[in-house]
Amino acid sequence: MTTSLPEASVQLYTLASEFSADMSGSLDKLASLGLRNVEAFAFVDRPAEIRAALDASGLASPTGHAPLLSDELWTPDGSIPTPAPEVVFEAAATIGIQTVIDPFVAADRWLTEDGVADIAERLNRAADVAATFGLSVGYHNHAQEFVADFGGQTAYDRFVELTDARVKLELDLFWALTGGQDVPALVAKLGDRLTAVHVKDGVVPASNPWGPDAGELSTAVLDQRHAGTADVPLAEALRAGSGIRYAVIEYDRAPGDVFADIAASLAFLKDGGFVA
Repeated sequence: MTTSLPEASVQLYTLASEFSADMSGSLDKLASLGLRNVEAFAFVDRPAEIRAALDASGLASPTGHAPLLSDELWTPDGSIPTPAPEVVFEAAATIGIQTVIDPFVAADRWLTEDGVADIAERLNRAADVAATFGLSVGYHNHAQEFVADFGGQTAYDRFVELTDARVKLELDLFWALTGGQDVPALVAKLGDRLTAVHVKDGVVPASNPWGPDAGELSTAVLDQRHAGTADVPLAEALRAGSGIRYAVIEYDRAPGDVFADIAASLAFLKDGGFVA
């Protein structure tokens, strides 16, 4: 068990358009806010470029998001095969990422015990491959992992039970609450498996967007707000952690100027004494 405070980070998806338009300028702005870490996404096809931009801005990306558990990745232009794990891990190692986190597994795969067992088995196998690169793997939730119930156990709890202890967990606190969870209690239960949390606040949707009767989710309808100003018990959740290494700021939909929004959530983390 670690007693040191987490380090602040930001998921670069938060500023996806700004990052695409001006990678170096965006990273410089994040560094000027006092951040020292980011969480990369969509990094597999451009690791050298990202690494150079991070180095120039004095930033590191200890964690990063990439698909490990799905055969295909949906894009607006159609589904494309996901890269082989070895390709993902080689790119991660180039950037300096230590833990590669799968960010999303489709809702239908979480509805059956066999589906959950397959997800866990795939992640355990990915952990074996990652270890040959000196890396670890993890999983980041949304709210679909909390729809199914297997004898009083959520699909997410079953997944945690079936994955090796070396598999890391990154809990998105907003989406866990959307999934009906007691978020501080879940953080405490995950213990030292929980290496990172997504610090995200907002008005939680009235029903789970991945539930059986839900329509298609659009981030445009999300009412997300600065950390500490809405529904998610962020302070209690952060205090409940025993081994969280990274408190990762994220907005699926930033409410205003994205850099000001990130700065507001960083101030919440620093002023509350939640990060080092």
